[in-house]
Amino acid sequence: MLAEFRVGQISMNRILTKFLRLRLVFVVLVFAASSVATIAQQETPLRSITYRLAMSRPVSHLFEVTVEVELPEGAVPKSVDFQMPKWSPGRYAVFDFAKNVQEFRAFYGICDPRADCMLPRASVTRVDDQTWRVSTMNTHNLIVSYKVFGNDLSGTFSQLDPRHANYNGGCVFMYVVNHKPDPVELVISPPAGWHIVNGRTERPDQREWQLANYDILIDTPTEIAPDFTHDQFQVDGKQYHVIVHSFGDEGGKRAALVRDIEKIVRAETTMWGPPEFDSYTFLIHFAADDHSGDGMEHLTSTQIIEPGALGEEGVYKDTLDTVAHEFFHVWNVKRLRPVELGPWDFTRPANTRALWIAEGITNYYGHLMSRRAGISDDTGFFRRESATITGIENAPGSRLMSAELSSLSAPFLDDAPHAQRTNLANTAISYYPKGELIGMILDLMIRGRTNGKASLDDVMRRMYDEFYLKSPNATYYLRGRGYTTEDFQRGASEVGGYDLSDFFGRYIRGVEVLPYDEACAYVGMRVVREQAREPYNAGIGLDWQKTGGLIIGVVLNGSPAEDAGLQEGDEIIALGRKNVTRENWLVALSRFKQGDRVPVAVKRDRRTIQTTLVLGPPERFEYRIEERKDATLEQRALRSAWLKGS
Repeated sequence: MLAEFRVGQISMNRILTKFLRLRLVFVVLVFAASSVATIAQQETPLRSITYRLAMSRPVSHLFEVTVEVELPEGAVPKSVDFQMPKWSPGRYAVFDFAKNVQEFRAFYGICDPRADCMLPRASVTRVDDQTWRVSTMNTHNLIVSYKVFGNDLSGTFSQLDPRHANYNGGCVFMYVVNHKPDPVELVISPPAGWHIVNGRTERPDQREWQLANYDILIDTPTEIAPDFTHDQFQVDGKQYHVIVHSFGDEGGKRAALVRDIEKIVRAETTMWGPPEFDSYTFLIHFAADDHSGDGMEHLTSTQIIEPGALGEEGVYKDTLDTVAHEFFHVWNVKRLRPVELGPWDFTRPANTRALWIAEGITNYYGHLMSRRAGISDDTGFFRRESATITGIENAPGSRLMSAELSSLSAPFLDDAPHAQRTNLANTAISYYPKGELIGMILDLMIRGRTNGKASLDDVMRRMYDEFYLKSPNATYYLRGRGYTTEDFQRGASEVGGYDLSDFFGRYIRGVEVLPYDEACAYVGMRVVREQAREPYNAGIGLDWQKTGGLIIGVVLNGSPAEDAGLQEGDEIIALGRKNVTRENWLVALSRFKQGDRVPVAVKRDRRTIQTTLVLGPPERFEYRIEERKDATLEQRALRSAWLKGS
C-alpha cells in the first residue's frame, strides 16, 4: 500500500514530572541472572537511530515523535519491532505507557526533515499491548511516527500545554527491540520563542544531542518553555545549573534557594568526593496550581516538582529536602546500583531486594546532609528521625513485611495504581522510612563499635569504589557492575570490623524491632516511647484525600472498628447519635474514652447501617530521640562527628 508521509519543519514542546507517594503490594523475585540474560540478547547494531521530537500544538497535549532507523548492510531482517516501556527507572510501578500512544505509522525511505516528503507506507502489525512490528520489505531505511498524550507534571510522566513542555523519556520514546545499546541521536524542534534545557545541554541554542544508548536517552528529562530562569555555581571545578520554572510567586527567595542548594552540593561532595560529570542540572518546577509533588534522580540532573509556589510557606524547605535526597542519588542508585537496576527489561517490573539501600539509605542521608550543610540543626534532624520511628513502629505492616520484602514489593507500593482494593495498609511498609532507620542505626553501630574510626559513610564509599569505579563493565549501560544485598552485608561487615549477618537476618530480612537503644547510646542519646495522646483506639483511618463525606480509608485488622463491622469506603454520618463531618470528627471522638460503647451510623450501598464501636486501649505510641543526662564527653564528641561529618 502507498501513502503520503509529509515531514515538514517540526516544532517542539516539553513536559514535567514527579514525586514520591507510596502504596504497597507483593512481588515475585526475578533472579538477576535470568534478567541480565534476557537483556543481553542483542543483534548487530543498527547503522543509526534518530529520534525527532516536536510539539506543534501544545494545547492538544500531544508530543509528536519520529524515529528514523537505518538498518545495517547485508541481510535485512524481515521486520523491526518498536516497543513502549511499561515503566521507567526511578519509579517501579507499572504504568503501561503505551496506552497514551496514538497514530502509529511507518514508512520506507529517507526524508530530509527540512522538506516535505512523500514516502511509501510500511506494513505495521500490533504484536501486543506495548509492541508494534514494522515490515522492512528488504529496505534499509524506516521512519516511524506516532503521538503521545501527556498532561501530568511528574518525574514519571510528561506534560505538554501552552505554558511549557516537560518530558520524562520513558513515557515518550519507544526503543527498537534488541537495540537499546545502540547509540542514538535526539533532535528537538521547540515552538517559536521556547528554549530547551536538560542535564546534557552544552549551549543555550542546542537542539541536537548524541547519546550513548537508549537508556541514556530516557535518563535525560527535558524542559522546554519560554520563561524558565537559569542560575549557576561551581564547586570543585564542576558546573551546576539551577533551572526554575515557576507557576506562582517566588517571594524573592530564588537567590537564597540557589545558595542553599550549593551548600547541599558541597556537603555531599565532601562525603563522596568529586562526582563523575562536568555539569549537573537541577530542574525545579513550582506548580502553584498543582496538588502533587515529586522528585526523580538522573545521571546528570534531577527533576523536582513542588505542589506550590516558592513564596508559599513550607515550600522552600520542602524543596531543599528533595534536593538533598535527589542529589545523593548521583552516587547511590544511579552509579552505585543494585544488580537488577540497569540495564532493564521494560516488559516486566524490576524486582530487587535492595531498595531499602538505594532509596531508604538515601532518605537517611538526605536528612543528615541537610544537617551537615547547615540547612537544619540538631533539633530538627532528631525531630525528623523521631517522626520516622513513630511512623514505622506504629505501622501494622512493620511486623509482617521486612525491608527486603518491601523492596521486592515496590511495583505495588511506589505510587502504583490499584483498581482492586488491597489490604496493604495492614500488611505493608515502605522501604523509604524503613531503610532510613536501618541506615541511621547501622551508621551508629559501626561508629560506636569502631570508636569513631569507621562509619556508614565509609561503607558507601567502599561500595562505590568496588562496584562502580573499579569493577569491569558488566553491561553496556554504565561502567562497573551492580551489587547484591549480600555484597552490601559483606562490605558493611568488613568496614565495621564485625560480622553483621545476625543484624541483617533479624532487622533487614526479618521484622524485629531495630536496636534503637544500643545504637543511640553510642552517641549519648536514647529513644523514649510514650503513649499517644488520644485516649482511645478505634482502628479507623480516614481517607482525607476524598472530598465530600467522612470516608473510612482503612480499617485495621483486629481493631474495634473491625469488630464493629465497619468497612473501607463506609461514610460515617453519626457518632454517639450526633452528626459528624470532616471538620468536627476529631472533636466528636475526643468526647469518649477507653471502654465506651459508642453508637455509630454509616452509609454503605445506599443504606444506613447502625453499629456500636467499643473503644479499646491506646495502641499507638510516640517516639522521641533525646540526649541522655549521663552522656559522656566521648559520646558527645562521637555525636558531633556524626552530625557534622568530621
